[in-house]
Amino acid sequence: MNQKPIRIAIAYDFDGTLAPGNMQEHSFIPRLGIDNDQFWAESNAESKKHDMDDILSYLQLMLNKAKEKNIQVTRKALLEYGREISFFKGVEPYFDHINHYAARKKVIIEHHIISSGVRDIIQGTSIAGHFKNIFASGFVFDDHEVAIWPALAINYTNKTQYLFRINKGINSSYDNSLINKYVSEEKRPIPFSRMIYLGDGETDVPAMKMIKFKGGTAIAVYDPDKKRTKERPSAKEICEELIRQDRADFIAPANYTKNSKLFRIIQHLINRIVEEEKLNLLK
Repeated sequence: MNQKPIRIAIAYDFDGTLAPGNMQEHSFIPRLGIDNDQFWAESNAESKKHDMDDILSYLQLMLNKAKEKNIQVTRKALLEYGREISFFKGVEPYFDHINHYAARKKVIIEHHIISSGVRDIIQGTSIAGHFKNIFASGFVFDDHEVAIWPALAINYTNKTQYLFRINKGINSSYDNSLINKYVSEEKRPIPFSRMIYLGDGETDVPAMKMIKFKGGTAIAVYDPDKKRTKERPSAKEICEELIRQDRADFIAPANYTKNSKLFRIIQHLINRIVEEEKLNLLK
């Protein structure tokens, strides 16, 4: 059977999925000389005070705190913060490895980021070049490339629209001409049945539920080093609860090395998509 290459999409959350913790904690907050918990507590307080979206709150607080310390938040600086981010085990070589495996199956993978984190920080990381789109929160910059205002806030509920953007082949956040337009399934570049979403827990629930409802697959990954505390269950326990609630299809430690559980799950999902496409050709 002369089969054309199959195009699939894998969408990733960033914080807690590809890299431990929040990206601001790797270098931006330490440079301000303040405590991580203090920063997030103040951000949450501002959200509550102004009945404000929590993503807009932390973006604005980044600018305010930097101004207090006489530090300019420039595009160049954000990119440099990205270069300092360290990843979970196996992340950096993972993309080449899984792309190579897919190519042997005549599959082309599009990798996408859907994150509440900062777009320019992600663009500065060593893995940025692997993504077709980096859908993430960001800033407006002036003529001197200094951040002056939040431009885009991607929170846990509106992540779902970016799955539709991938599904319809919309490669920007601003283009709304096609997002609500009816497009038959067969004309969409990547059907939901050929989409996989990776997230790390509660903030990814709407995206996971939606991808499952539309026929795709949701994988919840967890940091095995985040153990249970008096205030919070372990990262693994949070993901196990997602399985019990039918919000995720699989869970795995955030280990992207070859032969890891996560890598094998993605391999098998690629295989399943290939076999389903073969069956579709026989209808």
